[in-house]
Amino acid sequence: MSFDGTTVLITGASSGIGAACAKAFAAGGADLILAARRNDRLHGVAENLCSTHDVNIRAVVLDVRSREAVETFVQTLADDDVAIDILLNNAGLARGLASVQEGDIEDWEAMIDTNVKGLLYLTRAVVPGMVDRGSGHVINIGSISGHQVYAGGGVYCATKYAVAALGQGLRIDLLGTRVRCSTVDPGMVETEFSLVRFGGDHERADTVYQQFPPLQPVDVAETVLFCATRPPHVNVQEVIVMPQDQAAVYASYARGIDD
Repeated sequence: MSFDGTTVLITGASSGIGAACAKAFAAGGADLILAARRNDRLHGVAENLCSTHDVNIRAVVLDVRSREAVETFVQTLADDDVAIDILLNNAGLARGLASVQEGDIEDWEAMIDTNVKGLLYLTRAVVPGMVDRGSGHVINIGSISGHQVYAGGGVYCATKYAVAALGQGLRIDLLGTRVRCSTVDPGMVETEFSLVRFGGDHERADTVYQQFPPLQPVDVAETVLFCATRPPHVNVQEVIVMPQDQAAVYASYARGIDD
């Protein structure tokens, strides 16, 4: 599995799935552009990878919710003659578990602006270059919540349904261009997802992962690499990857994390 000569742009790269994907691509020899909001965490990931892999890494503090920032960032890459071969739209979040009728509108806007508009901003800025070159791959991190809705997750699920629809639409729009689009939809993954959803409440967040062994970020990263390493004539359109003990977003077996 070699990504020599390949440049991969990863959003939300400072932790979790994004950081795991960065490590996996670096191990394959890819040059990386890592983007995230948290400067210290982002540069920590970049420095660790630079110390263990002989690849070029550019770390950029970026909030994908800002269209202006995204456009400036991608234009800077173009000015530096950096061509993006793989765009991994990983940045995303969930906020709260309120019902729609009682929901916090600021939470809604954070989810919609990050999960949907941020993905669109990056895709719109990067994909034209791929089309011009006749090659490229967009990989979106979706969710099982883009297939099934659960109580208190209406707006978050709506954003992930949007990710699924945008992936389908992009594949249609890209017909004949030799640019691919894949969506990887995980079930429960042990990341900072729940910590963000519960506003930094560590105790509450920790309980989410105690019912059964969840996926780890590396599991999702390996799935992303599977999509990225298919022959040029193969496009893995969509993959759902779940923990063994989770059959659906609302159906799981309470085995216990140590069982």
